[in-house]
Amino acid sequence: MERRTFVRIAATASLSALLPSVLWGCAGDGAPSASGAAGQGASSAPNGSGTAAVGRGPNGESQVIVSMTPSSEPAAGFDPLVAWGAGEHVHEPLIQSTLITTDTNLNFQNDLATAYRCSEDGLCWTFEIRDDVKFTNGEPLTARDVAFTVNGILNGEASEADLSMVEEAVAVSDYTVELRMARPNNALLYTLAVVGIVPEDAYGPDYGRNPIGSGRYMLEQWDKGQQVILRANPDYYGEKPLIERVVVVFMEEDASLAAAQSGAVDVAYTSASLAANVPQGYALLNCASVDSRGISLPTNPAGGTIDEGDVAYAAGNDVTCDVALRRALNYGIDRERMIQNVLNGYGHAAYSVGDGMPWSSPAMEVATDVAAAEKLLEQAGWALGADGVRAKDGLRCSFDLYYAANDSTRQALAYDFADQCAQLGIEVSPKGGSWDELYQHQYSDPILWGWGSNSPVELFELTYSEGWGNYAQYKSPQVDLNLEMAQAQVSIEQSYPYYQAAQWDSAMQTGVAPEGAATWVWLANVDHLYFLRDGLKAAQQKPHPHGHGWSLVNNIDQWSWN
Repeated sequence: MERRTFVRIAATASLSALLPSVLWGCAGDGAPSASGAAGQGASSAPNGSGTAAVGRGPNGESQVIVSMTPSSEPAAGFDPLVAWGAGEHVHEPLIQSTLITTDTNLNFQNDLATAYRCSEDGLCWTFEIRDDVKFTNGEPLTARDVAFTVNGILNGEASEADLSMVEEAVAVSDYTVELRMARPNNALLYTLAVVGIVPEDAYGPDYGRNPIGSGRYMLEQWDKGQQVILRANPDYYGEKPLIERVVVVFMEEDASLAAAQSGAVDVAYTSASLAANVPQGYALLNCASVDSRGISLPTNPAGGTIDEGDVAYAAGNDVTCDVALRRALNYGIDRERMIQNVLNGYGHAAYSVGDGMPWSSPAMEVATDVAAAEKLLEQAGWALGADGVRAKDGLRCSFDLYYAANDSTRQALAYDFADQCAQLGIEVSPKGGSWDELYQHQYSDPILWGWGSNSPVELFELTYSEGWGNYAQYKSPQVDLNLEMAQAQVSIEQSYPYYQAAQWDSAMQTGVAPEGAATWVWLANVDHLYFLRDGLKAAQQKPHPHGHGWSLVNNIDQWSWN
């Protein structure tokens, strides 16, 4: 999902100005090197030289320094009741424990939970939790803290975690909690895997800046707009982290590259356009993702409105409301060309919001067939004009395509898409803008979005009639029924066929697939790329969701230095 507010650090002439709190010393070749953190003096370095060895913090502890995008910095701090972990870009909260978690194959594993079960009617989930866990303030973690966390999210207006399917959490004993459901919904498990548990007795307005948790790491320091430092929790109940100190610096893409070139960071995020510039002493780490770029296609004629609170948004588009045109876009776009031209090969074609996930449908995938796309347009009455643009009953086959102006990759995708559409006789005008501007067009014009998560929640919300992401405004009772049935299954595995049927139900001939309503045209799934310092071994990664940030360090405790 997109952020409307971005935290930015402007690039400056001096890299050290971007990291004023990091210690700078002299490397052997005269290039700057970084170690330590804010508040640490030169004398704290173990070798007395003013710098610590690569992979070591100021006190000799194992350390990794990672660069992330400025938008990765949690605006509200490290508060799971607001947006930490289960917010826009989901990830493990690190500072807090979760009831359950997922492994690299996205199978559910216990964390705080020792066992859990669901009632036959799907209306009560019971979790038994460990009795040997303490918060970093020394207090035991009990079922009351779990209930407090879940109820706090339910009742918190600012919370980004979706637990709306829960009616109430109740601690029925010290180490047993029941989540009593408002409706059956197994998507609960995906959210619980990233919701950090907070202490009832120590939670307050300043919690986000001074978090108390029971997870693998503790917050050592947070310099807003600059860096976050985490250190291993000495009382963690699980395996001791191999990396004892994690420094995260927030910077723009060019500065991230410069930081790696100067040896200031151990892991630096990068993009496809910069990936060829691998600094000396680093290798390119390519992490598979479910981070997809796609274009929403309004399915209703222009003239409608969508009311959200006190704002009425224009809705509908007279060109994209033609299903034949939407299908033609899906068949006529050469996605592989985009991968090469825009992503330099670092990605693969996207056909849905969850390609390769167990809930994805093979019916979403289409082969490029320009002739078939042109035939669809001709049969629908879109005749090619002398100027190369099609028209139907006096209506030009033309529409605007909005994209985030601060994202060079989306800009390039938008223009490549427009170029390919021109060859089909479809006139597309890319329009860059801020997210505040784009949201004004979310229901009336195609928008190039970024989506993707390790759960089917986004598939549901982008497709369900009343979903918060149904920008296409397509409504189908049969699609809704399949989505509702998917969530109502007690077994996660039993939900997959229903999710697939929502995308294309061959028996009912309904769904959002290209041969059906074709509500989106998906373009590319982008690889997540990083420069990784030689000698640092990154643990096997889960598929990364949308967002170039904290998902990389989900398992930073399992990384190691050779």
